[in-house]
Amino acid sequence: MNSNNDYDLLVIGSGPAGQKAALTAAKIGRKVALIDKRQFFGGVCLFTGTIPSKTLRQAVLYFTGHDLRNFYGESYKVKDKITMADLTFRVDQVIKQATDVIADQMKRNGVDMYFGNARFKSPNTLTVETAINGKIPINGKKIIIAVGTVPARPDSIPFTPGKIIDSDEILKLKNIPRTMTIVGAGVIGCEYASIFATLDVEVTLVESRERILEFADGEVIDHLIYQMRGQEIRLRLGEAVTRVFIDDAKKQVVTELESGKRVLSETLLYSVGRHGATGDLNLEATDLKADSRGRLKVNECYQTETCHIYAVGDVIGFPSLASTSMEQGRIAACNALEEKCEIFSNIYPYGIYTIPEISMVGATEETLTKDKIPYEIGTARYGETAKGNMLGDPDGMLKILFHRESHKILGVHAIGDLASEIIHIGQAVMAHDGEIDYFVNTVFNYPTLADVYKIAAYNGLNKL
Repeated sequence: MNSNNDYDLLVIGSGPAGQKAALTAAKIGRKVALIDKRQFFGGVCLFTGTIPSKTLRQAVLYFTGHDLRNFYGESYKVKDKITMADLTFRVDQVIKQATDVIADQMKRNGVDMYFGNARFKSPNTLTVETAINGKIPINGKKIIIAVGTVPARPDSIPFTPGKIIDSDEILKLKNIPRTMTIVGAGVIGCEYASIFATLDVEVTLVESRERILEFADGEVIDHLIYQMRGQEIRLRLGEAVTRVFIDDAKKQVVTELESGKRVLSETLLYSVGRHGATGDLNLEATDLKADSRGRLKVNECYQTETCHIYAVGDVIGFPSLASTSMEQGRIAACNALEEKCEIFSNIYPYGIYTIPEISMVGATEETLTKDKIPYEIGTARYGETAKGNMLGDPDGMLKILFHRESHKILGVHAIGDLASEIIHIGQAVMAHDGEIDYFVNTVFNYPTLADVYKIAAYNGLNKL
């Protein structure tokens, strides 16, 4: 084989995990190739997942004037007749800017780029099928799989463009529907439910479990549910779907529930789970086997059972976050290339971009109670700060969980405007084993939302 096609590291998939893995290897002087089936880098995160959905959310908040209604009234809007074209224009611009940035990063760091479908020919050899040059064989001493996931599409659901869709097809809608059923109240389902409800779409959210987002703090989720009901989202919790079909006469999607209820809507979004995109990799050539949901099993170094192959990002399962995927990519590249790898903290934040948004880091009340850890709570409302009222979000909330004796911070939870930004203050203090007293004794810019930390700290310490 031509030595030009021999690499120290091959990375399959160019989402956040793959990007970080390739750049890490390149920066330590290794020969790296990054492969993606699209003609652009960015992966699911950039084209159908994180970036499009969050940009769509931002566009919706702007055009609906949602954040300004506390000042100018519930009828306030920037534009009366909002179209999908209005929303997708902003999404397209952000995607284009991001693809340019990623391509420039790869070029500047000397990462070779291949666009095409990658399949294993042998444990160390991939065949990349490109549109221009056909099949290209490339060799890698080490390989990192970062192919991400695809929406689950069970045979029982009659997916139909524009009518019964998965989350990858949201941006392909030609018009904003008047009514929508969303099956699955995970992160994706809850985010899109609140986004479309803000557009005055009548949304029904169906979930087979009794609670939504069970991994998050219960009080925060109760607050979210209260806000959802205020948006007139109909929640059908503890309801299993038995059948979905299109009533051609009424031109509506019919969702039948186990309880006998029927939900009618123009469009149905099916968002129950995602599967690892490993089906086309020909893993049989490597002795690797994905589980029933297409995911790969790895050890603490992100190494698979085939010792020279690593896997990172959504394809290995929870937490399936862009932020943690980047860190996994960095760590996996260092481990694969036997380079020293600094791990500064294992305390990672979690962001859920509903309206209002939620963010958390550390333990919840439920886990602390289960583990019999004595804790106390400090809370603060955005309305207690000047900045919260300036933003028009007096109902936002920050909650700090801390140990009763040591005062060490055990968890921080926020719901409201910029929650995913302010959570990093709590994360930083936790990473340095800090105490809640820090917030009493420090000075924040004024006016800022950071003030909720000081208020919550006083609230919690007063309970002692």
